[in-house]
Amino acid sequence: MSRQPRLPWVMNDPLTNRGTAFTAAERDRLGLVGRLPDAVLTLDQQARRAYEQLRRQPDDLAAYIHLEQLHDRNEVLYHRLLTDHLAELLPIVYDPTVGEAIKTYSHEYRRPRGVFLSIDRPQDLRRSFEELDLAPDEVDLVVVTDAEQILGIGDWGVHGIQISVGKLAVYTAAAGIDPARCLAVVLDVGTDNETLLNDPLYLGVRHSRARGERYDTFVAAYLDTVSTLYPDALLHFEDFGAGNARRFLERYGGRYRMINDDMQGTGAITLAAVRSALDVTGVPFREQRVVVFGAGTAGVGIADQLREAMVREGLDGAEATRRIWLVDRPGLLLDGMDGLRDYQRGYARPEEEVENWRGDGAGRDGIDLLTVVRNVHPTVLIGTSTVRGAFTRQIVREMAEHVERPVIFPLSNPTEKIEAMPADLLRWTGGKALTTAGIPVDPVEIDGVRHVIGQANNALVYPGLGLGVVVSRAERLTPGMLLAAADAVAGQAGDRTGGGPGAPLLPQVENLRASSAAVAVAVVRAAVGEGVARVAPDDVVQAVQDAMWQPEYGPTPSSPG
Repeated sequence: MSRQPRLPWVMNDPLTNRGTAFTAAERDRLGLVGRLPDAVLTLDQQARRAYEQLRRQPDDLAAYIHLEQLHDRNEVLYHRLLTDHLAELLPIVYDPTVGEAIKTYSHEYRRPRGVFLSIDRPQDLRRSFEELDLAPDEVDLVVVTDAEQILGIGDWGVHGIQISVGKLAVYTAAAGIDPARCLAVVLDVGTDNETLLNDPLYLGVRHSRARGERYDTFVAAYLDTVSTLYPDALLHFEDFGAGNARRFLERYGGRYRMINDDMQGTGAITLAAVRSALDVTGVPFREQRVVVFGAGTAGVGIADQLREAMVREGLDGAEATRRIWLVDRPGLLLDGMDGLRDYQRGYARPEEEVENWRGDGAGRDGIDLLTVVRNVHPTVLIGTSTVRGAFTRQIVREMAEHVERPVIFPLSNPTEKIEAMPADLLRWTGGKALTTAGIPVDPVEIDGVRHVIGQANNALVYPGLGLGVVVSRAERLTPGMLLAAADAVAGQAGDRTGGGPGAPLLPQVENLRASSAAVAVAVVRAAVGEGVARVAPDDVVQAVQDAMWQPEYGPTPSSPG
């Protein structure tokens, strides 16, 4: 029987394939003679052509698919393209476009990328990793999701593998984590998404989401297996459900080298922006009054980071907690409320504290955000609620009446879920608001001052944080390392006090690779200072630079593996 000739192994593996960049000598040695056009292109030329092809795509989703196809062919060229155009492509390879790609994963499926672990076959868990044939010291980073709470779109089952893949792409482009030393993983524990369960092409296990003891046992087995096989790897948890995210971090954070970006990364980037704002106001952290609207994983993670910063400035834990008010859609969290989650209870206010607040117009069902602002007079207002327009003109002006420079961060994304647009916040406060947002926002001019709005993008924190853990081989991620990361980000923001009143509170994404290196240096130093680093470089700056993988063609292997 006749058959089509196969591509040589070196072109089938995206980690070794370099397409038209193979030299004449390499083509001769690797059996590629006659398999490629005659011209030999440089990586620069390939990247130029790839970018031209990308620019011809009709929309963002098509651009995402085009990039993934390149990812499947040529790992170096893919990351070179991301690195060269990171600010432009970050919203394509990750939020928000990856959310649209996730919805269509089963129908757009082309080839597998990552490790798929089925709760229906727990006996295959260890074998799934062993068959990768990776040595214990060959994995630096593993990103895992169970896809219960993907971005702002909810439960998408096995489709969540794309969030792990996208996260790793950012780690590599932003911080130089070697893609050959990374793994994307999805825990396929079922889904409560009826659309998926009734789709005949759905690729995941076809039953409702597993919970309780069976689910917990599976997660525990995953952690035990991956930490045993790859003892140096950072274990990144992404887009788990709100209760599970915090529960696993509290249960396992002291035992494994792990991070939950939804909680810790979001908290750290917000802390960085608050620190920048306080450099302008001159009011110490320990004197802040913080209201967070949105008491889910992100909101509580932010509260945790801000509380830790207050404690570092001299407050005891209880006093720091009392300076933070959490409001969810039912209203201010109170200790008598039904349905409070474990991770929310520590921030619930006593009922007696608000006895006189209800006369301000609050209904019996809850104390709303406006009432909280009227009574608390917050210095900092943060939104993670996904409630479009929640920060109304009345609320903002009420806050501004009592605070000279109100710090207001509408962090929800995408645009249709943001609490307020920064342009409105600046107009309502006469340009006095100190603001950043969870979405990219154009500069705003108020009274002759051009305000550049920084984006509170977790990508400013977690890639450098991960790189710092990799370089230091830290035993675990400590609060001090998170604070060091936040301080490093804040230190790279524009100088608003020295002649730049409209400078952003956070550094621009265009400088993400340099920013990540600075964060990594700070994290390594913190890990060494806290005694959790297993490697203490003599020259931390050089150690970080040496660890950053560059998207360049290296020596071509002569045989598979």
